[in-house]
Amino acid sequence: MAFISSGYNPQKPMEGRITDIGPQKYDTMFPPVIAKNFGKWLYHEILEPGLLMHVAESGDKAYTVRCAGSRTMSITAIREVCDIADKYTGGFVRWTTRNNIEFITDNLETAKALKDDLNSRKFKAGAYKFPVGGTGAGISNPVHTQGWLHCHTPATDSTGPVKVVMDALFDEFKDMKLPAPVRVSLACCINMCGAVHCSDIGLVGIHRKPPMIDHKWADKLCEIPLAVAACPMAAVRPTKVDFEGQKVNSIAIKEDRCMYCGNCYTMCPALPIADKEGDGIAIMVGGKVSNRMTFPKFSKVVVAYIPNETPRWPTLTATVRKIVDTYSQHARKYERLGDWAERIGWQDFFKLTGLEFSHHLIDDFRDPAYYTWRQSTQFKF
Repeated sequence: MAFISSGYNPQKPMEGRITDIGPQKYDTMFPPVIAKNFGKWLYHEILEPGLLMHVAESGDKAYTVRCAGSRTMSITAIREVCDIADKYTGGFVRWTTRNNIEFITDNLETAKALKDDLNSRKFKAGAYKFPVGGTGAGISNPVHTQGWLHCHTPATDSTGPVKVVMDALFDEFKDMKLPAPVRVSLACCINMCGAVHCSDIGLVGIHRKPPMIDHKWADKLCEIPLAVAACPMAAVRPTKVDFEGQKVNSIAIKEDRCMYCGNCYTMCPALPIADKEGDGIAIMVGGKVSNRMTFPKFSKVVVAYIPNETPRWPTLTATVRKIVDTYSQHARKYERLGDWAERIGWQDFFKLTGLEFSHHLIDDFRDPAYYTWRQSTQFKF
């Protein structure tokens, strides 16, 4: 098939570009000190919690002030962030993948004044609007999913548990007194659009009951073949049932194969899976993406189920607090949570933290190829 040109010239990609379609090229939004020294940085230091310094080959220095933001922000909050950027950093501001807000300047005094300004901004009840921290050997701002606010398959909320857990861990966010960085993540169901599979502490919403079936609406609302195809466990099949004296096309669930993921509900609104009594949170620990010292790791389940205790999730919060305190007390300097647990042995991890071990926590994942693939930059011959 012949290629029909739309007038796009790959040699001049910005020529004739309509800039309100898609994002602008990233380097058009660099602060001047970043644009000047792009790709020419020598090293960086964390001067104090929430304040980083990057030093370039040219001798230029970029100072970054990091504060916590929320994943879901109001227009008012975003406008306030933009006003702060206009005042201190020439209008330049960026968000990280963990919902941190970063302001970059080339002047240390400006950075310190900005940090003081951010810490002084509070809500009427006294809570920080933009707490500075989340760097180095502390707890960074959590990455999380949509939760009850904006998702159809959540087993728990996202902003609620994240808020109360970080209230309990706020001191560790503001300083850098832990042995190593600790990443906290939350996914509100096992489809995990959060990074819980490779975080130091991952909170995962879990369903414990199969979907309910609304036979009245299944054939009217759903393309049944799509619901069948959506199940990763082949637990969904088409069937005919007697409903109000008529034979209707519907769906059957093989419950012993169901993994409670909610994929079928995504395809078929007549298969709701949310359940007040069955839904809750599991806790995973020990994951990391970093290659430093040891290979990257997947998180492991250490608490199989905690009920949704709205609005403050006291059991969840106390359990996470206990894990962090025990890790802080016993781990060596620079040792990530998973590295510490593997060094002392998982049996001692459970003893020290006081968590109950059950057969639900046995890791029975086996894949021979996983142990032979090159998984890391730490090549060994």
